[in-house]
Amino acid sequence: MSKIVIALGGNAIKSAGQKGTFEEQYENVRKTTEHLAQLVQAGHTLVISHGNGPQVGDLLLQHEAAKNSVPPFPMFMCGAQTQGSIGLLIQQTLQNSFKTLGLEKSVATVITQVEVSESDSGFQNPTKPVGPFYQNEEEFADQKSKGYVFIADAGRGFRRVVPSPVPQKIVELETIKDLVNNGVVTIASGGGGIPVVRRNGLLEGVDAVIDKDSATQVLANALDADIFMVLTDVEKVSLNYKKPEQVDLDKISLVEAKQYINEGHFAKGSMLPKIEAVIKFLENGGRQAIITHPFKVLEALEGKTGTHFIQ
Repeated sequence: MSKIVIALGGNAIKSAGQKGTFEEQYENVRKTTEHLAQLVQAGHTLVISHGNGPQVGDLLLQHEAAKNSVPPFPMFMCGAQTQGSIGLLIQQTLQNSFKTLGLEKSVATVITQVEVSESDSGFQNPTKPVGPFYQNEEEFADQKSKGYVFIADAGRGFRRVVPSPVPQKIVELETIKDLVNNGVVTIASGGGGIPVVRRNGLLEGVDAVIDKDSATQVLANALDADIFMVLTDVEKVSLNYKKPEQVDLDKISLVEAKQYINEGHFAKGSMLPKIEAVIKFLENGGRQAIITHPFKVLEALEGKTGTHFIQ
């Protein structure tokens, strides 16, 4: 059986058009983990990562609204909070699914730090928008005085931007390995991990956003995963997405994937980082990669659906 590292897209937690209530998110995760539990029933070993963008955004809004009553936390602490809360949703619904299937299986969430380099160019050029919109500079003057960077955002006001550095190292890797080797379904590196740098040899959190798919790729290679599976809101990768000439892809070679990227087929904010992570996984020794919908994981492993990447 295979060791599978899964990058679970944010749509599996908060769907488009939803308010993001606890009940909505719990139900979304429950439906997804029913399918993931079937992978474990089939004998596969799972390590699960997940997105947290909407949840961190909501926390930042809450902190802003209550800042005069409760001191706001740094952004990297919001990442830690959402790793815990989303981890619980996945952990609990998986445990319930295992119970329904008659499986005795342990599940654990690891609050995961991911080391980045302070010399990463992302720190000199923050680009990732986060948090609330402000209508004039006076509204965020106190934050700007702390060194935060704000830009005008498409006529909707001003918004803070943070760096998006390249992930270098999973700090809790050995702990994750121990759990996996002992048969524990492990939830790790949520939201791309909590960004940290080393200063004088010591870890220190930094406000940044690490791409979730990229961090999960680093984890998958470090764990020597058999399969890197990226789960998103489509069953297959497509060319000319949502156009009359759309073509769904069953298999893509690395050469073809790079060609399609150069031709601009994949959107920067959605499919592109997933394709780039898959390419990097295979180039760094990975054996198999699949992109598909969370409800199609079993069929994708059987080769019946999904987009499969080959050398």
